[in-house]
Amino acid sequence: MKQITHFINGETTNASARSSAVFNPALGTQTASVSLASVTEVEAAIQSAKAAFPAWSNTSALNRARVLFRFKMMLEERIDELARIVSAEHGKVFEDAKGEIIRGMEVVEFACGAPSILKGEITEQVGTGVDAYSVNQALGVVAGITPFNFPAMVPMWMWPVALACGNTFILKPSEKNPTASIVIAQWLKECGLPDGVFNVVNGDKEAVDVLLTHKDIQAVSFVGSTPIAEYIYTTASAAGKRVQALGGAKNHMIVMPDADLDAAVNALTGAAYGSAGERCMAISVAVAVGDIADSLVEKLADKARNLKIGNGAELGLDMGPLISKEHLAKVTGYVAAGVAEGAKLVVDGRDIQVEGGEQGYFLDGCLFDHVTPDMTIYTDEIFGPVLCVVRVDDYATAAKLINDHEYGNGTSIFTRSGAVARKFTHDIQVGMVGVNVPIPVPMAFHSFGGWKRSLFGGHHMHGPEGVKFYTKRKAITARWPEGDMAAEFVMPTMK
Repeated sequence: MKQITHFINGETTNASARSSAVFNPALGTQTASVSLASVTEVEAAIQSAKAAFPAWSNTSALNRARVLFRFKMMLEERIDELARIVSAEHGKVFEDAKGEIIRGMEVVEFACGAPSILKGEITEQVGTGVDAYSVNQALGVVAGITPFNFPAMVPMWMWPVALACGNTFILKPSEKNPTASIVIAQWLKECGLPDGVFNVVNGDKEAVDVLLTHKDIQAVSFVGSTPIAEYIYTTASAAGKRVQALGGAKNHMIVMPDADLDAAVNALTGAAYGSAGERCMAISVAVAVGDIADSLVEKLADKARNLKIGNGAELGLDMGPLISKEHLAKVTGYVAAGVAEGAKLVVDGRDIQVEGGEQGYFLDGCLFDHVTPDMTIYTDEIFGPVLCVVRVDDYATAAKLINDHEYGNGTSIFTRSGAVARKFTHDIQVGMVGVNVPIPVPMAFHSFGGWKRSLFGGHHMHGPEGVKFYTKRKAITARWPEGDMAAEFVMPTMK
């Protein structure tokens, strides 16, 4: 059995005393065992990162960027290799795994601009013979705690910017699919990254709690469910750390009566069922406005019944399995609850059979109609291939549904009306908004993050907000007097 351990100070470590099973979700079979770090092992990683920080932070931004440039080139050459690893442990189809890596690589490309993104500001002659300027400096040792659904991309939303800013990094990936993080750590070393600058500790709550409370951790980044995001934020903030904790979502897409129906259906199908719905930006609620509902549901049902589902290692598929047996049971439980609560299950994906994947964790696309806001399939984040259609009479009711929901991660509207689209983008209480775009994930040179209970902390992720999160601002006022200076006993002012 393959044993996955940790990567600390440039080396893979021995196995830990505790471990957890890693599965191929398409086959339902165990493929590896991953070590679960003890307190002592996490502390060793922190000390390694702390020891590496002075030299790395004093390395010029240009030379830090050059390491990232080399990694980007290596990633382009080896993208298929990493995509196969992601697909085998997560289950998502190979093409989607490559897409995930590309979106992560865009953040690496952004971070390669370290000499530009770290520039400060200067004001000459703020007073007679006095100049003022500001600089951005690294925090120290920072940590990232990442989810199973994007084992390559989400870590790359964190560590490239953190490293470019001069920090050292400890990554705690999901124990469900840890291999991608170890491989990335090894590739970074090949690219010349000094030992200790990037470390990976695999583990569970025991490891996480060390990262949240240890005195030498300066900041924590997290992506996951809202209950855990809130725990991460409250615990780490109480320990005096800077925190960005991205939580759950229940993303709505409004379909107006004037929308391009086929475009909206195609967009909803991909956004709801892609990656088996295991995306924080998946569309899980379609809000059908007015008389478009019947046609929308009819076309969505046809798409949902004809999804190509199988082992993600095969090419040309639409969807692979869910991540685990336990998560499959949770999602099918939501489907049963939806039926019990009175929603109409137009397409039931629970009886799917996949040749060669009889023990895999497969669920076909499910489609509910006549869903109401009091149902659990509407209120809760299901995180599976389940799309709910809510029918409303007008735009105002649709927008109110979104604004009243506890989550505010992403949303979209499909319409041909510029006036309605503009009103939507202005009024809606959500962090990321799409107009005729189903999954409005910002590019790397913008920033990613939600509102309300989808984000805890004051900073969004990657892009300019990521630079702010991983640096501290220092303001300097300088004067070089040529003669003696008299003591001043009043508040200094500039003249």
